[in-house]
Amino acid sequence: MKYLIVGAVAGGASTAARLRRNDENSEIVIFEKGEYISYANCGLPYYIGNVIKNRNALFVQTAASFNKRFNIDVRTMTEVTAINPTTKTITAKNHTTGEIYEESYDKLVLSPGAEPIRPPLPGISNEGIFTLRNVADTDYIKSFVQQKEVKKAVVIGAGFIGLEMAENLHELGLDVTIVEMSNQVLAPVDYPIAAILQQHIRSKGVQIRLSTTVSGFEKTENNLKVLLKDGDIIDADVVILSIGVKPDTKLAIQAGLKIGDAKGIWVNEFLQTSNPDIYAVGDAIEFNNPITNKSMITYLAGPANKQGRICANNIAFGNNQKYNGSINTAIVKVFDMTVATAGTASKHLHQANIKHIVSTTNSGSHAGYYPGAKQMTIQIAFTPEDGRLLSAQIVGFDGVDKRLDILASAIKRNSTIDEITEFEHAYAPPFSSAKDPVNMAGFAAENILQKKSVIYYWNEFDKITSDDILIDVRTKNEYTAGKILNAINIPVDELRSRISEIPKDKKIYIYCLGGLRGYLAQRILTQNGFTSTLNLSGGYQIWDTCTRELNLTNKKVLIDELR
Repeated sequence: MKYLIVGAVAGGASTAARLRRNDENSEIVIFEKGEYISYANCGLPYYIGNVIKNRNALFVQTAASFNKRFNIDVRTMTEVTAINPTTKTITAKNHTTGEIYEESYDKLVLSPGAEPIRPPLPGISNEGIFTLRNVADTDYIKSFVQQKEVKKAVVIGAGFIGLEMAENLHELGLDVTIVEMSNQVLAPVDYPIAAILQQHIRSKGVQIRLSTTVSGFEKTENNLKVLLKDGDIIDADVVILSIGVKPDTKLAIQAGLKIGDAKGIWVNEFLQTSNPDIYAVGDAIEFNNPITNKSMITYLAGPANKQGRICANNIAFGNNQKYNGSINTAIVKVFDMTVATAGTASKHLHQANIKHIVSTTNSGSHAGYYPGAKQMTIQIAFTPEDGRLLSAQIVGFDGVDKRLDILASAIKRNSTIDEITEFEHAYAPPFSSAKDPVNMAGFAAENILQKKSVIYYWNEFDKITSDDILIDVRTKNEYTAGKILNAINIPVDELRSRISEIPKDKKIYIYCLGGLRGYLAQRILTQNGFTSTLNLSGGYQIWDTCTRELNLTNKKVLIDELR
């Protein structure tokens, strides 16, 4: 058998290595149009920022080492320009020698990846405007920053790579501005999680321009001008375009392969394209989202590596292993904070018409009495019928990764809230509390499902009428330091003795700082004959953070209107 693989890095290299482990005797050839076959794509921003100082540390394998270990013919700087499925051949061009030739195959694997979006804006080809997708891009950016005495940087796009680049350029001492056309950073997460991160980014001195679109660029004698559609101009010495990527489907289209609804290469559950002798993996393919059941593409290294392994098994053993899709589990460090997500965000569940409940809790990273505990905010979404977990998002400092991995595992297995209430963790004061933040998220959700708690959200204050009662159950000092307009203060520890002050025929809205004391107050009132009580999910701190961020981006809901 002869296997050809188009594209290396994550998906292609993983497929090749697994194929060799499955089949020692077949011929395997990898074609890679770039210079490198296997490198740490996710580490590129950290090399630019000098966190990773040794450039060679970025390379997982070289062509020579890959060939020596796996006996695979690795052809770098060689681009596959055409596929002929009828004759089962490909056309390749060696960019070093200029040679153009054909190569036959028994099975072909496409792993062309994705290419950065570079819109046709005026001036976009000016010197100093870069995308970051590969090692060559990294070298260009790093060299430019070092040689041109760059002082001001503009990062366009606030996704994972954009935020990592903003952090690393800031760490180099640059004045950094982030421009994002959406009203929040990190599109995969919901607004409250993004709002917390935005405040942290601003605290570092990085400017964020949200709901802002770039209209073009101008080159002056000394720098670049970033032109915004609202008429503003931002000065920059370097611009990083991080506005997204799109699947590279050119070869697939030329070969007559099916392209799916999400504009990626269509594959079946065995990662087989519409041609039975051609498989595909990585950033260029689309598959059904296991939560929404709609076509999706994911641009993550983890799924690409796993797809490569599964693809190789199916090629070698005859479609014996299904690929079950990805829930887009992802994590990013932004300065001192960490944000992680898995599953489908609430806003996207709404778009897919999937009924769900959102619950937000705030917990310490470990036992509060042990030094160094830091807060994390966990938001989960689950089905109202059976409590199936649909998504999890966490923002915090320490321990975010392990909590997200736990919740991602539950989502992947279609598990319910019951599982995370009973999740058994390794507990000692430096690592967690006796009730882990994952448990606490489960407890809050369980209370909602069991109707022991009825909640409302930070953006629903317009539903409160003059006939309703809004009670702040925090301490008097907390209330004095900052409150929501028209709230009366009855601390939870005084509630039983002052319960006569609250009319039973009114709808009672409750809030505290993080949600727990509000829930305790709700239980007291409910068991004392109050029939309509609601507790603010996530508490005052979520409301305050979100409304402040909305105010900064000039949205219609302003702090002053809600206070």
